[in-house]
Amino acid sequence: MQAYFWVKTLHIVMMTAWMAAVFYLPRILVNQAEAAGEPAVQARLGLMGKRLYRFGHVMFGLAFIFGLVLWLGYHVIPDFPTMVASGAAGWLHAKLGLVVALLVYYIVSGRWVKRAAAGGALPSSRSLRWFNELPLIAFIGVVYLVLAKPF
Repeated sequence: MQAYFWVKTLHIVMMTAWMAAVFYLPRILVNQAEAAGEPAVQARLGLMGKRLYRFGHVMFGLAFIFGLVLWLGYHVIPDFPTMVASGAAGWLHAKLGLVVALLVYYIVSGRWVKRAAAGGALPSSRSLRWFNELPLIAFIGVVYLVLAKPF
C-alpha cells in the first residue's frame, strides 16, 4: 500500500508541474505578441518558451508513466489498489479525454512559440489572452472528475 501512495504522490507532483507549464506557456505568447519590435525581449521570451515547452513535455511524460502505474499497477504490485472498480470507468474516460484536449492545447501553444521564435506572426494579444484561459476550464473538469467520480 505504501508504494501506491508514493506513485500517486509522484503522479500528482508531475501533473502539477505540467499544468504550470500549460498555464504559463500561453502567457509567454501574450508577452511576445505585446513585445513586437523589441528584438532582445522577443529573443529572451522565445528562449524561455522553448525551455518551458521542453520541461512541460518531460513532466507530462513522467505524469503519464506514473498514471499508467496507478491504472495498471494492481496487476503486478502486491496490495496495490486499483483506481477503477469494474464497470465504473466512465469518469476515467472523461478525464482522459480532457487530458488529451489539454495535451493538444499544449502542443498548439508550443508550435506557436516555435513559430514566434522563427519570426512568424502570432494572433493578437487579446486573442491570446482568451486562449490563455481555456485550460482552466478543462483543468476544473479533470479535478472534479477525479474527486467526484460521478459516473
